[in-house]
Amino acid sequence: MTPDINRLSITHSPELDFDQEAASAFGQSLANSYVQATPFPHIVIDNFLPEDLIANICSNFPVEPTANEMLYERGYKGQNKRQISPNECTPYLKAVFNAFNSAPMLQFLEKLTGIEGLIPDPYFTGGGLHETKSGGYLGVHSDFRLNKKLNIHRRLNAIIYLNKDWQEEYGGNLELWDVDMKTCLKKILPIYNRCVIFNTDKDSNHGHPEPLTTPPHITRRSIALYYYTAATVVADPAQRNKTHYKPRPKDRFSLKYYIGKLIKKKN
Repeated sequence: MTPDINRLSITHSPELDFDQEAASAFGQSLANSYVQATPFPHIVIDNFLPEDLIANICSNFPVEPTANEMLYERGYKGQNKRQISPNECTPYLKAVFNAFNSAPMLQFLEKLTGIEGLIPDPYFTGGGLHETKSGGYLGVHSDFRLNKKLNIHRRLNAIIYLNKDWQEEYGGNLELWDVDMKTCLKKILPIYNRCVIFNTDKDSNHGHPEPLTTPPHITRRSIALYYYTAATVVADPAQRNKTHYKPRPKDRFSLKYYIGKLIKKKN
C-alpha cells in the first residue's frame, strides 16, 4: 500500500498481500467522512485498486455461465442480473477474493467505519461478482442482516465497479434513499475502479432501480463484498434473514413492483 494512502493497494505477489499498517492508516484517514455521510454512513473512493490489478480482474470475469449462479428475473426484486460465486471462478479470482477477506482488509474497514471485530464470509453469500444486462435493474432495498449459515450479523457492504468507459446516459446509478423512502439523497455512477462502502442497517435503503440503457454488448459489472460481526440479537426479527425491497413513491403503483410482491407471496 502506498504511503500517501491515496488508494487501497494490493501488492502483486501471488498471495496478493496487503501492507497492514498502511491499510489501517488509509481507513483512519477517511473515518470522519464516512461516519458523517448521509443518508447513512458511507464513502465513495475512486481509483481504489492498482490499474493492472483491476484490469486482470476484468479479464478474468467469467463470460460463460458458471456453476451455481443466481439469476434475478423477478419483478421489482431485479431483472437481467446474475450473481457469480468467486469459488466457481479462476484461481486468480479466488486469490483476489481471498485478499479481500484478509486481516489487512478487515483492519482497513474497521478503522474506516469504527466497527470492530469484522468477519468475512468465505462462502460469499449473496456476494461475489454481479453482472446486469441492458434493461436490468435492482429495486431499492435494505439487506438481510443475519448470515444463517455462519450465524453472524451483517454490518458492511463494499462494492467495486468494473465498468470501463461507462457513460452517464447508461444509467445504473447506485441510489441511496432516506429512511421513509420519500427521497433519493444520493446517486453514484458505477464507473470503473470506484468503490462504495456503506453500513447495512435496517434503513440503509439502496439499489439501482432504473433500467439500464446500455447497448446489448455492455453490462454493469461489480464486485460485491459483505462483512459481518458476531451475531447479536436483531431488534426486528423480520429483518434478520431476508432482503427487504422497498418501493419508491413512483413504484407504489407500478406493475413491476406488484408482480414482484405476488411472486414472493406465491413462493
